[in-house]
Amino acid sequence: MEGVAWKQRSPATCPPIRCIVKLGGAAITNKGELESIDQDSLRSTCAQLRQAMSDPAAKGKVMGMDWSRRFGDPADPVVDAEGFADMPGIGLDSNFIVVHGAGSFGHFQASRSGVHKGGLHSTLVKAGFVATRISVTSLNQEIVRALAREGIPSVGMPPFACGWSTQQRNLASADASQIIQSLHAGFVPVLHGDAVFDELLDCTILSGDVIIRHLAQLLTPKYVVFLTDVHGVYDRPPTDPDAVLLREIEVDDNGGWSVVKPALQDNGKGVEISVASHDTTGGMETKILEAAAIARLGVDVYITKVDTEHSLRALKGAVNTCSDDWLGTVIRSAK
Repeated sequence: MEGVAWKQRSPATCPPIRCIVKLGGAAITNKGELESIDQDSLRSTCAQLRQAMSDPAAKGKVMGMDWSRRFGDPADPVVDAEGFADMPGIGLDSNFIVVHGAGSFGHFQASRSGVHKGGLHSTLVKAGFVATRISVTSLNQEIVRALAREGIPSVGMPPFACGWSTQQRNLASADASQIIQSLHAGFVPVLHGDAVFDELLDCTILSGDVIIRHLAQLLTPKYVVFLTDVHGVYDRPPTDPDAVLLREIEVDDNGGWSVVKPALQDNGKGVEISVASHDTTGGMETKILEAAAIARLGVDVYITKVDTEHSLRALKGAVNTCSDDWLGTVIRSAK
């Protein structure tokens, strides 16, 4: 993170962060269909996030915060203003940050126009920059609304609008002041991979996985959760019938990683990585590298499948690697 021009309040003034959650694009969208949300997965994920944030002893109905009329709704939304006015608080541990991938939003526009390669002098790239941001911010709004319907006080925070930028695709400026201020106010910031300015390339794509790593370095959450469309990291593409789930990975001080559980013949050095042709952010390889960088900080990373009992346990931080009843991958420091 050397050379990054951080512009923010001191992290010491930020409330303790319990968890940073990455909603994988493939987990919450139908990645083979352009701009198509997997509504069931998104709805379930938001409900699980509320469960993870809630006091187990607390009861009461969910007070939704999405008061906007959706296209096609026959009537205006019902707002229980008196109910909110009488509430002493929302009753949630809202010290979470959500970062989501783009999935079927943004990747196609960026790939078609070459936004990730830069060159705003090109009309195609400039148009693609606009199209990419329209797409990813529309997904961000839908995720914020889904969280709000669960009574989670979420606010969308696009990195481009917050002034984040890169230099030859490496993060160069990341103003986290609004994120910290939002956490202080009891909001849940919702960020996403975005098209941003690049000092040398003019523009590029800033991956949500890179965003998570820098937020983890800055705010040191208790744990980080990656929710995906598979149960975790495998030794080869999970579509292979011989694929083995890597349950525990340790990362050394140099960033090298080895598989602890299960015992593999080559200790995981031959793990295969696959990336979709339209994915401009590096796919699973980037996720593993960024997760390893987070683990080096002493922050455990849980990777598991969305909309399962395993994802709920991960969001609660209730993962026991000594037991085989949790399906997922834990990446942690070897210290």
